[in-house]
This record gives sequence, structure tokens and C-alpha cells, in this order.
Amino acid sequence: MIVVLFGPPGSGKGTQSIRVARHLRVPHVATGDMLRAEVARGSALGREAEPLMSTGRLVPDDLIVRMIGARINEPDAAGGALLDGFPRTVPQAKALDAMLGARSLRVDVVVSLRVDDDELRRRVLDRAKIEGRADDTPEAFEQRLRTYGVETAPVLDYYRGMGTRIVEVDGVGEIENITRRITVAIAASGTVVPAK
Repeated sequence: MIVVLFGPPGSGKGTQSIRVARHLRVPHVATGDMLRAEVARGSALGREAEPLMSTGRLVPDDLIVRMIGARINEPDAAGGALLDGFPRTVPQAKALDAMLGARSLRVDVVVSLRVDDDELRRRVLDRAKIEGRADDTPEAFEQRLRTYGVETAPVLDYYRGMGTRIVEVDGVGEIENITRRITVAIAASGTVVPAK
């Protein structure tokens, strides 16, 4: 079972993906964390990514897709994986689908977190005060939201066109309640959840 957790910046993807992956008993695959881990391990993929990351350049989609492919080949991913932060563009979604298809896999369900823009702004500004993230300034957030609308939101339309199950979940409320909504929505979608 391959699940993609999808939503705008500040929607709670990072928090929810860890919780939902634990519930589903599949690995949480966050591409940023994976890239850093591969570099730290000194793997072949990490050695390829490190010079790009150290100079602030974007890591090419094909390298990220290969990392995801390597990750889902690991024994703990036999029942699937939950992807957090990928795909962010339609070309990435197509590359992911090609890699999964070569393994007789597919994205089984896309969970889309719905949070209105005012709530997203409030969350990001609160997070900036607590965590001090450089990308959580009002200006940076507005740019990230615009980029999401232009580059990332069309990924949902791509998956709709491919006939992939998409479940939309209200992403506002207590963390535990949102997690429950997501897990119930996945179960109701008819997606086969790995045996516990």
C-alpha cells in the first residue's frame, strides 16, 4: 500500500504523516529526511546528492525517485510506505508512477489535507515563533503558498485523471482527531491496510 499525504505548507503533513504511518505500520518516507540520511551514510545516492545539496541546488527528480525506490525495497516497506513531501509536481508524480509500475506497485490513495489559507498563515507564524524556521516568515510563506498553487496543487488533478483514490480530510482541529479522520478515510477508501 503506497499512500501519499498531500497538502499546502502548514497543513500538518509532517506531523500527521508520522502518526498515520505508525498506525498503518508502514515506513514514513520523507524525502528531505531521506536525502540527509543518505548523505550521512555516505551511500552512492548520498554521494551523488551531497554536492548539489551543499551548494543549495535542487536534487533532480530522478535521484529522489531512485532514493524512494531504494527505500521501498527495504524489508520494513514490504507492506508499503507513506510518502510525505513527494511528489510536489506533476513530472515528479509521473516519475514516481513509472518507478512504482516497474515494481508492480502504484499509489493506492492520496490523502489531501484541507486547511483554509488564514489558518495556514496562523499556523506558520506560530511555528516561526516556536521553532524559528527561516522559511516561516510571512513573505516566504506567501511565496510557498503561491508555488503550491501553481506547481503542487495540479498533482491532485493528475491523480484524479489517473483514477487514483483521493480522500479529502479536514485538517483543522486537535492533532489526534485529524489522525483519526485520516485513518478512517483511508479505511473507507477501500485501500487494503497491512495486517497488524
